[in-house]
Amino acid sequence: MIVTDQHRWDTVGAHGSPMDLTPNIDQLAAEGLRFDNAVTPQPVCGSSQSVIHTGRYATETGVWRHSLPLADGERTLAHYFAENGYETGFVGSWHLAGTFDEPVPTSHRGGYEDFWIGADVPEFMTQPTEGMLFDENGEPVTFDKYRADAFADFAIDAIETLSEPFFLMVGFLEPHDQNDQQTFVAPEGYAERYRNNPYVPPDLRDRPGNWFNELPDYYGAVERIDECIGRLTDTLARTGVRDETIVAFTSDHGCHFRSRPGEYKRTCHDASVHVPAVLHGPGIDAGRVVERTVSLVDWAPTILDAAGNDVPESMHGHSLLDDDHPRMGEAFIQLSGSEIGRAIRTDRWKLGVSAPTLTGWRGGKAEKSSDHYVERYLYNLARDPAEQVNLVGRPEYRAVFERLRDRLLEYIRDVEGEDPTIDPVSNPGYQDY
Repeated sequence: MIVTDQHRWDTVGAHGSPMDLTPNIDQLAAEGLRFDNAVTPQPVCGSSQSVIHTGRYATETGVWRHSLPLADGERTLAHYFAENGYETGFVGSWHLAGTFDEPVPTSHRGGYEDFWIGADVPEFMTQPTEGMLFDENGEPVTFDKYRADAFADFAIDAIETLSEPFFLMVGFLEPHDQNDQQTFVAPEGYAERYRNNPYVPPDLRDRPGNWFNELPDYYGAVERIDECIGRLTDTLARTGVRDETIVAFTSDHGCHFRSRPGEYKRTCHDASVHVPAVLHGPGIDAGRVVERTVSLVDWAPTILDAAGNDVPESMHGHSLLDDDHPRMGEAFIQLSGSEIGRAIRTDRWKLGVSAPTLTGWRGGKAEKSSDHYVERYLYNLARDPAEQVNLVGRPEYRAVFERLRDRLLEYIRDVEGEDPTIDPVSNPGYQDY
């Protein structure tokens, strides 16, 4: 399982990018199963990672905002695969221990016991061309090359070390921005390829933000990530297990380059929640494309199912290989860190609501949820996929709002066990926020 960080879905050629950045991912998609409308239930690193690992929503895993540890007793893919006789390994960005720059103790590694080279938040403790992770003994493992290349090296070591059958999770940090530099950093020479005429996605055009300066480096980082993925699949072939190995690729969230209120992520807009997703390997329908909206809460159940293992009842998700999937066509999104919000995305519509308080719409870190939300975003994705026209508050869409509101409330009751109120927007001042 390969998970990148802050990776827009539309940088992948198989998902429609004209940039030709991802030939290796594109090949996996052409030979496997591609999900064109995969949605993260929590557009921030740690929270989304908790969902991917557990098949449960972030309010259930305890990681409802960034920097919180996975709740005691939460079981991950590693636990389930180990119970089925697999060796388990992890490389890269963990985000689920709350240890920040300290080594992740064995008790906080989510069941990954046979190979470990990782760190809790490497975006704060490494640089794009140097840094260190920690091994299974908590000892530093340093590198002095482009970070994605180093993570790929460690993953290759894992593939060569683990005994069959194995489950390996590789968490790349790229193309995430370098936090202490407040910029994206491509490998040397890569950004220059896209400096003069980069493709500008429709949702960024004519909007504020820093996308004009950052896209070349972002695209360069995406290209290098794809090359690293190619190295991993080549290693599977060289070691003789390519044809019997399932490769699952996705990202924790997307990126809108501060074009949506000052953020790289952490809003319900598709640039933030829409992620690439590909599944490749034995038993997977080659060349199949799922166009309907799917949720990454289903990623863990899907991987277990694809490998022939039972899906635990404790998982909120369902296998996307199941033709009778009960929620195909919609995704529930929880927001925290920048606002206390909830959203629902269907194949056609997007409704986003926020708690109308200072900690609700701006602070977002004070509480996990709210007993009161107000309509904030309403988009017709069929007519406005770039989400340029917010239909919030328009009386002719009141019936649409009410239908989506009722479905959103069903998710909140089912997942969170709460029964808040959701009001249509009525305060023009709030709309300005």
